[in-house]
Amino acid sequence: MSKLVTIYGGAGFVGRYIARRLAKQGWRIRVACRRPNEALFVRPYGVPGQVEPVFCNIRDDASVRAVMQGADAVVNCVGTFQRMGKNNFNAVQAEGAGRIARIAAELGVEHLVHVSAIGAAEDGPSIYTRSKAAGEKAVREAFPQALILRPSVIFGPEDGFFNKFGAMAALSPVLPIAKGGTKLQPVFVDDVAQAAVKGVLGEAEPGVYDLGGPEVDSLSGLIKRMLGVIQRRRLVLPLPAFAMKIVAFGADMVEAVTMGLVTNRLITRDQLNTLGPDNVVAPGAKGLADLGIAPTPMEGVLPEYLWRFRPSGQYAAIKASAKNLKKA
Repeated sequence: MSKLVTIYGGAGFVGRYIARRLAKQGWRIRVACRRPNEALFVRPYGVPGQVEPVFCNIRDDASVRAVMQGADAVVNCVGTFQRMGKNNFNAVQAEGAGRIARIAAELGVEHLVHVSAIGAAEDGPSIYTRSKAAGEKAVREAFPQALILRPSVIFGPEDGFFNKFGAMAALSPVLPIAKGGTKLQPVFVDDVAQAAVKGVLGEAEPGVYDLGGPEVDSLSGLIKRMLGVIQRRRLVLPLPAFAMKIVAFGADMVEAVTMGLVTNRLITRDQLNTLGPDNVVAPGAKGLADLGIAPTPMEGVLPEYLWRFRPSGQYAAIKASAKNLKKA
């Protein structure tokens, strides 16, 4: 019988790519998520019955245990940007991660892969980075042989980074940003998925791996690259720290006063703090090369999904070709 893997957060941005890769290798997959009825898109990754979304609340021991029964391997790629509510940073990224690792050890799961983030540190500048570090610590204590992956900013068709700025550029002539000098090392989502699969298959040495792509650039530089891909001229305006703090505080207060009915989609104070340190692979850290994975350059991927933000959308290439014909 095919081996079984439970992927917590398997319907999310990274999780779906891990599920797709493992399905191609013949694994049976439980995609554990809060809303399985919204995760039906994962079923066609395999043959009927091979990939199934199942309900799970990672804040509850019984729920986590139920979807892990019989699993040969476990992947945890659940993350959140929520500061408030039941599914906040600590509940999901610290306590939830520890719960999954502890129960995996109790049930005798062979391999555990935990997806964290570059910048995770107990003394980090934000609640987000500190909760990630707490999650890593809990995983190591409960399951010492775990593979812990720390990706930088992840890019791909469903990302919340380039897509967000692309949508802004399509509507506004000015792109205000915070801490534009912060260095980032974007990594392709399928490279992260490939690293996770290595862990599931037992093809990677346990430990912590920093995952970054082949290029390091500032936040301002990455946005300018994105503008080149979507063929738009926009003013990239780095705002002073005090101005961004005011914006973030105001947006956070609106969310708090409305008790979450109006979500802060601009920038939170915690996100602002997270943007402080550079988000790149640490010197001497193990990375994609140690896993035998060649990182994918951005230039080969971004045009494949950012075209929809171009003035002419999917017809941009046709229009450019037509102009050349007229000149001839």
